[in-house]
Amino acid sequence: MEHNEQPVSDAGASGSASQTLKAQLGLRELILAGELAPGTRITELWTVERLGVSRTPVRAALMRLQDEGLLDPLPSGGYAVRSFTTAEIYDAIELRGTLEGLAARLAAERGVEPELMASLHACVNEIDDVLADARLSEQTFSRYVELNERFHRLLASTCNSSVVEKQLARVMALPFASPSGFVKVQAVAPDAHHVLIVAQSQHRAVLDAIERREGARAEALMREHARIAHRNLQNALTNQQTLAKLSGAGLIREWSV
Repeated sequence: MEHNEQPVSDAGASGSASQTLKAQLGLRELILAGELAPGTRITELWTVERLGVSRTPVRAALMRLQDEGLLDPLPSGGYAVRSFTTAEIYDAIELRGTLEGLAARLAAERGVEPELMASLHACVNEIDDVLADARLSEQTFSRYVELNERFHRLLASTCNSSVVEKQLARVMALPFASPSGFVKVQAVAPDAHHVLIVAQSQHRAVLDAIERREGARAEALMREHARIAHRNLQNALTNQQTLAKLSGAGLIREWSV
């Protein structure tokens, strides 16, 4: 094969991946925005017509959303939008905390590259800057969410285990289980700033435990850190104003266990 033929193949693969991502993000947005209610049947043909993407990337996107837990396959063909009990959401958050705890323990036991630790410290320093003003504007709160997600992504990479990192990425993709899944509902809470300060202190404590090579402490801190999401879930379910801030709230069967 001539050298100048290679980019054509690469471009084709890249284009297919891009179309799959477009379909995946488009469908996820429709579901989380409430335009596709729980139980709604979704077919390849409907998705092709709605999103203007060909069938092959649509098929891949539907399978990805099934893996994420947003869709269930139907025996008759196609998929149905899922709903979630509060117990399922609690379990997903607990699973995320367990895996993040494992990642932190492995990081402490195995050691972390100085550059990566420097990136983590820089991230928490930026969070400190955001939280310096107790008045959380929409802009500063959005910045906190962005930095919080970065911190958790960086932390996941400290464990030096592709197995753990891959499984953690999968659980973070579960609806409502990501580190920022319930952060936005804090925006209307009267103690919002205090809760974020507590979360930030836990960020710093786990970095300290990792640097001191205290594996058990690092693991316990990250598992406790995930429990903040449990609190935010409970607040969301008992306050309609708060619930309105939650993406995908219509998928929750509020009081089911």
